[in-house]
Amino acid sequence: MINQKIAFITGASRGIGNAIALRLARDGFGIAVMGVTDEERAAASINKIKQTGCPFLYINGDVSSDRSRREAVEKVMDRFGRIDVLVNNAGVAPRVRMDILETTEESMDYVLGINLKGTFFMTQLVAKIMIQEVQKIEGIKPKIINISSISAYTSSVNRGEYCISKAGTSMVTALFADRLAEYGINVYEIRPGIIMTDMTAGVKDKYDALIENGITPIKRWGYPEDVANAVSVLCSGLLEFSTGEVINVDGGFHLRRL
Repeated sequence: MINQKIAFITGASRGIGNAIALRLARDGFGIAVMGVTDEERAAASINKIKQTGCPFLYINGDVSSDRSRREAVEKVMDRFGRIDVLVNNAGVAPRVRMDILETTEESMDYVLGINLKGTFFMTQLVAKIMIQEVQKIEGIKPKIINISSISAYTSSVNRGEYCISKAGTSMVTALFADRLAEYGINVYEIRPGIIMTDMTAGVKDKYDALIENGITPIKRWGYPEDVANAVSVLCSGLLEFSTGEVINVDGGFHLRRL
């Protein structure tokens, strides 16, 4: 077993997950990354993490698949022998935005399968390992961080399945924070707002206008690095008396203003 702390991040071949992996590597963690993109195609973003010199493992896998989840966790444990931090970041938007009066079961299954079911069962799987680690590894304080969204409480009627998946993720956070507290395993949720990623690229003009017109008190786009910084804080060990907390990384979007 490696003595270095290990962070396992899903959906980290690009975007927010990749920024999180890079930040935690710079913070001194060994990094295990899971992504649906094969390693060769993800090389450009992965190489930035490798260049930090951290112990590194890339796993090609799909969090919506039970077999894939189990194989991924086995590979992490075979390589490193421990998981100190799980970041459930893997997530998708609907392939086609549809009004909720037209949304299909296929789209609902696709989005919830990754965003909600994948998050729940990956957390369940890793939590059991973390419970064993607490009993065997002196001083270990595992953490689980779920990357949610302002869509957990904000209605978008043309992508209802996404909103439902993120609202569900908030409850996953609360449930596991409650269940795992007795073992000293803290669970947190981060709610990004309007973040510059591939997912928002197609609606950039819309969000440019909304930001300019003051939808967020902090009048700029968020970046993957903003979310990564929040993850770094949660992993720092400075918030050990907090669990189930929601960290808004949204430029103040959540504030109610007159």
